[in-house]
Amino acid sequence: MNVPYLRRIPMRRVQLGRTLAASVAACLAVLFAVTPAQAADGQITGLAGKCVDVAGANSANGTAVQLYDCNGTNAQRWSNPGDGTLRALGKCLDVVDRSTADGAAVQLWDCSGGANQQWVVTAAHDIVNPAANKCLDVRDNNSANGTRLQIWSCTGGANQKWNAPASGGGGTTPSGFVVSEAQFNQMFPNRNPFYTYSGLTAALSAYPAFANSGSDTVKKQEAAAFLANVSHETGGLVYVVEQNTANYPHYCDPNQPYGCPAGQAAYYGRGPIQLSWNFNYKAAGDALHIDLLNNPWLVQNDSAVAWKTGLWYWNTQSGPGTMTPHDAMVNGAGFGQTIRSINGSLECDGKNPAQVQSRVDAYQRFTQILGVSPGGNLYC
Repeated sequence: MNVPYLRRIPMRRVQLGRTLAASVAACLAVLFAVTPAQAADGQITGLAGKCVDVAGANSANGTAVQLYDCNGTNAQRWSNPGDGTLRALGKCLDVVDRSTADGAAVQLWDCSGGANQQWVVTAAHDIVNPAANKCLDVRDNNSANGTRLQIWSCTGGANQKWNAPASGGGGTTPSGFVVSEAQFNQMFPNRNPFYTYSGLTAALSAYPAFANSGSDTVKKQEAAAFLANVSHETGGLVYVVEQNTANYPHYCDPNQPYGCPAGQAAYYGRGPIQLSWNFNYKAAGDALHIDLLNNPWLVQNDSAVAWKTGLWYWNTQSGPGTMTPHDAMVNGAGFGQTIRSINGSLECDGKNPAQVQSRVDAYQRFTQILGVSPGGNLYC
């Protein structure tokens, strides 16, 4: 079997492009994308059983959205029309000034199609703004009438849990992921049993924007791009750990103040992106709220943790590139830029065209399985 090159993150300190540590939901819930076939209407209830409410039933732009006793008025009647928005009184739930910062207030505003008006309702009862990777949140965990709502890094707290209008789920799979289990099995017919579909879907809650931003086509393209790169890194999801054991002692950078508490040879490549080096285990673990520095073996023993490390890299790291792979797919830069961000220093600009072609071939196969065009800019 001709095994593709198993990439190991080079020895350099990986800096988080955007700190998403606090954005990890506590529950390992299955992400449910809001792409309903038909509109659904109803109250959105949350902390202390109270409702998401438009202050004063005022439809003017900039009106505060707050928590209030449920009263059955139109100020508390929200619709989910199928375009990713949540609407009341004919206007959209909107993040003030398009902010992505913790504490940014939400308001009512004319529907504009902006990313600050896009919301995803998850099976874990979070309402997430994908542009910010943050959750709709009751300020200060205060259940008093009139408490302003905001966005905040997802914590799994009761002040971020909502019962929202149901949706028809048009175009989604039973898991909520744009790739069904049957399609996943078709992509990886010889995969290691460790790499379970349920492990992948359980990991999705860590990064709600993944394969859940933009049009249905973009969502499927991003899922295909991630899985194609993963396929290349692991020989078709066959390898869980790096095969060259002679390399294992090399991945401890003693210059880090925390050292290598799990042992000199404990930080070898593991998982779908072959996470390696003590500083990368530290950074990924901090972001995911999992102690991977002291227990790196979790990445090879827990399928959901393994998938989360892959999603951590995909959504937060630019590597040798200029953007994260997630941003490359969502913003239309193309599949080639995901290759650059993952292993561009060794493969792109003519350095190893065979490896690039392997990734592109997998991406084209997977987009065909998902029934979407691969788009342009496939090479780096």
